[in-house]
Amino acid sequence: MADIHATALVDPQAELDGTASVGPYAVIGPHVRVGAGTQIGAHCVIDGHTRIGRDNRFFPFSSIGAQPQDKKYAGEPTRLEIGDGNTFREFVTINTGTVQDSGVTRLGDDNWIMAYVHIAHDCQLGNHIILANTVQLAGHVHLGDWVFLGGLTGVHQFVRVGAHAMTAFQTRLAQDLPPFVTAGGNPAEAQSINAEGLRRRGYSAERITLVKQMHRLIYRKGLTLEAAREQIEALRGEVPAADADIGLMQNFLADASRGIVR
Repeated sequence: MADIHATALVDPQAELDGTASVGPYAVIGPHVRVGAGTQIGAHCVIDGHTRIGRDNRFFPFSSIGAQPQDKKYAGEPTRLEIGDGNTFREFVTINTGTVQDSGVTRLGDDNWIMAYVHIAHDCQLGNHIILANTVQLAGHVHLGDWVFLGGLTGVHQFVRVGAHAMTAFQTRLAQDLPPFVTAGGNPAEAQSINAEGLRRRGYSAERITLVKQMHRLIYRKGLTLEAAREQIEALRGEVPAADADIGLMQNFLADASRGIVR
């Protein structure tokens, strides 16, 4: 049996692994599934069609799996899916999806979500992401792996943030932020690449240099986006380990229908 505090309210239909724990005054709804080793703190509310993986930790007063803040929502059984090893600090709110999108809000593994973060309906988050205090994600936002968003960053609906990208404190993102790029300001402006983050993840000096070349082609040469993409493609093979980085950038830019942060 899961370790459930006597004051918690856990619906009999909820499915909790025997190694999960539920703190005082927490409320768990009937359609919730909780994986092994997950800890649910005091006063958390977990509702909706929500599936939570292994070894997650929810600090007090989180609201997880509530219905979307969308006036078109009509009670459809949309979902929230959370992977493994994530941390959610105090007062985090995450909503389920809507039928106007894929019907599911999804978070991957090993994400660090700080206090007062809001993740709206239909957001898709990858792995190893850090969202600092009070980051606010509107609906349908997509974040790639290893993204870091600084405190009080606000992200407009349907915006995408590429893998390894980073924002400064109080950044407003209304357009897509390409992979590897750091941005700041209101509205956001591109500044450089996330070189320190790449070094921490084991990128070689040669690979980082090629990422810098891509950044210069997009932001420093006065090229159109299409011309920049053509020259980025020509870099393939110069640093074989970076060909995957080129592919990541090219795939992202090919779908930049909102335009990119400049």
